[in-house]
Amino acid sequence: MRRLVHFVVLLLVMGAGYVAVTQPENLPFRVPWQGQTPAAPAPQAEAEGDASTEPPPDTTVRTGPFGEVTDAALEALVARQPISIPALRAREYPGSRLTVVRTLNAGSNYSRQVVSYQSDGLKIFALLTVPNGTPPKGGWPAIVFNHGYIPPQQYRTTERYVAYQDAFARAGYVTLKSDYRGHGDSEGEAGGGYNDPGYTVDVLNAAASLKKDPRVNRDRMGVWGHSMGGQLSLRAMLVDPDLKAASLWAGVVASYDVLATDWNPPKGEEKPTLDRLNRRYLRALSPNAYLQDLDGRPIELQQGTADEDVPYSFQQAFADDLRAARQRFTAYRYPGDNHNLSGNLRTALNRSVAFFNDNL
Repeated sequence: MRRLVHFVVLLLVMGAGYVAVTQPENLPFRVPWQGQTPAAPAPQAEAEGDASTEPPPDTTVRTGPFGEVTDAALEALVARQPISIPALRAREYPGSRLTVVRTLNAGSNYSRQVVSYQSDGLKIFALLTVPNGTPPKGGWPAIVFNHGYIPPQQYRTTERYVAYQDAFARAGYVTLKSDYRGHGDSEGEAGGGYNDPGYTVDVLNAAASLKKDPRVNRDRMGVWGHSMGGQLSLRAMLVDPDLKAASLWAGVVASYDVLATDWNPPKGEEKPTLDRLNRRYLRALSPNAYLQDLDGRPIELQQGTADEDVPYSFQQAFADDLRAARQRFTAYRYPGDNHNLSGNLRTALNRSVAFFNDNL
């Protein structure tokens, strides 16, 4: 029990450091281990939203006769966490028809509209681009476009990522950039991208809504994500097999056990460590534990080595996981470039367009 309490305190401290340094959300690090007799729940960080409407996930772990946590017990625990891949796969993502809210100034060869769609009963807004002219046979290829972390109260549908989305739109792709719940005019609470499933659910419903558009070829759909959007894109790929390829820029895509120890450790202190049991749990909870389910669908990775928001080592760690799972990927390294690849933006965009041209 003393070890349990020590671990929970460690994770809460790490979570607090993360909030202070990067963004106001917690990674899924709190693991109140329990044996066969349920113990009192471990301390939790302040919850987002109305806790009375959704009970906390069951974190009871059934141990073996000698107190060991078996792989089966660990898998059962993971499946009960709403953010896990098994839990996300158990949900339905019907999406809805895309409803035009307003038409914006057109791009060079494409239209731009603010649209809305349904996700979890919420009205979610998004920026849609559609190429001009008659769609090819089967419809236009499409990209679900997932932005990185922006403080929800500062987020605006038509601000930031304009050049990024424009590059794919000009190349003949339908693109849809979702305003995740709680962002801009979208309904719902902004629960964060890592320990809450809401943003991922919105991304998957965005994909489902694109599939309903007769101008879109549902057999030629991919996903692009930057930073936090890289994590959302990876989860979406592992839940929806219709997403055929992903381009991830500076993605938060290292396994959760790596994030727990290597992302913004407290300055002036030793790097946090995890014992074997908790490392097993975080590894099993991470999307990276399911990379074999990509079934050969390709991934493109791009990141700068001077990224001060997401360590370049995360791309390296993810590449190692993809190799271990024997999955297809291409990785680009930009020496000295930043989180937004500002010094190599045109090159990076051209590479991503070429990647989707080859794989959709």
